[in-house]
Amino acid sequence: MSQTSERIARQRSERRISVRLPLRVRGRDARGFAFEEDTSSENLCRSGAAFRTRFDVAIGSNLQIRIPLQGPSARRMENDFETMGRVVHVTGDSPDGEKLVGVQFVGPRFQRVFRSESAA
Repeated sequence: MSQTSERIARQRSERRISVRLPLRVRGRDARGFAFEEDTSSENLCRSGAAFRTRFDVAIGSNLQIRIPLQGPSARRMENDFETMGRVVHVTGDSPDGEKLVGVQFVGPRFQRVFRSESAA
């Protein structure tokens, strides 16, 4: 195991759930240009998330994360979840040019519970 993967494994004290939720991500790319992107989560836990993006983001950078909670499965009057996430890992380009980015929430933690899509 590489030093990076060992560090990530130690940081993950909570089990990630494979679930696709819509995300809006805002921040600055590795060159300092502001961006905003609608994407979806690959997996999620109370303290972090992973998602795909077409932007180059630097490890250690902070991103604004918003998860809309409106819709058929949302409770009435529930506000969207908003927090800041620190980029802790970026996995290389996929064939479509996207990267898998993992963030650790440094603001409010995600309090909703979902069943894994793979368990459905």
